[in-house]
Amino acid sequence: MAEDKKIHVPRVKLGSQGLEVSKLGFGCSTSYSSPVSDEDRISIMKYAFTKGVTFFDTADIYGTSEELIGKALKQLPREKIQLATKFGIAGYGPTGLVTKGNPEYVRSCCEASLKKLDVEYIDLYYQHRVDTSVPIEDTIGELKKLVEEGKIKYIGLSEASPDTIRRAHAVHPITAVQMEWSLWTRDIEEEIVPLCRELGIGIVAYSPLGHGFFAGKAVVESLPADNNLNSHPRFMGENLEKNKIIYTRLENHAKKHKCTPAQLALAWLLAQGDDVVPIPGTTKIKNLDANIGSLMVKLTKEDVEEISSAVPIEEVAGHRDYETVRNVLWKLANTPPKVYKA
Repeated sequence: MAEDKKIHVPRVKLGSQGLEVSKLGFGCSTSYSSPVSDEDRISIMKYAFTKGVTFFDTADIYGTSEELIGKALKQLPREKIQLATKFGIAGYGPTGLVTKGNPEYVRSCCEASLKKLDVEYIDLYYQHRVDTSVPIEDTIGELKKLVEEGKIKYIGLSEASPDTIRRAHAVHPITAVQMEWSLWTRDIEEEIVPLCRELGIGIVAYSPLGHGFFAGKAVVESLPADNNLNSHPRFMGENLEKNKIIYTRLENHAKKHKCTPAQLALAWLLAQGDDVVPIPGTTKIKNLDANIGSLMVKLTKEDVEEISSAVPIEEVAGHRDYETVRNVLWKLANTPPKVYKA
């Protein structure tokens, strides 16, 4: 396993607006992890900071995550942390996730997050999922006001379509777009990635280990009965058995690079460019150390192509997300045109 206790995570510019973050962020959602105590969750955040991880990502929908980060920040230098949170998921309805992006909702969510985090400002504030009933210009217009008031510093979008990204960026510069990107989820590579690079927008990759699959979840370690992944399409029945073949292939490549499959999956993503920042999450220090160790795995262009070929997208079995949230994925995230009054 590639691991160096002395390695310190380097810093990169995320987007062209001046935000500097650690090249590897820390995802604070615990949706796919076994429950751990609040003390342990705070402890791992503090440990991450000592290793150079300064970019922490959460959302108002992630249970008590914002409150816990607020507590952790009391024990860390706030000015050295890049804090990202999100708004926009208002619950579940009969057809899936319910999203909101009207100006009043945007402002109320921001105020609530500031209170839960117990901070004066949020470094990067994302629209978590796009409200397709509200022109994106209205949502971004309110976020722009929050920037002007000093309540947020930078604006981000998550699971947004190319048209939505372009229109949003015309109202106020978008600093980062957060998308699922990993060896087995690469649908953003054709349209989203080139567009972000054209506009100078950074790319934050969530679920960079395929919800833990490339770290061995459901392959080398069985899933607990209460784990949400038991109902994820790629972790169920025949799909899982087919995907295990892909894991074995990656495992063979990892041996060649003297690292773990998880480290190789992260190294592959890190090699996509300095404008790409993965945000793996974990509740274990040993896994955090291993994730940081992926920075030691240096891949050539040929290596990247070889690893991509080992995980052919057409062979990945199962949809990339749960059926209940497919109504808000980026390909369906266009918003109505903005009607300006004469």
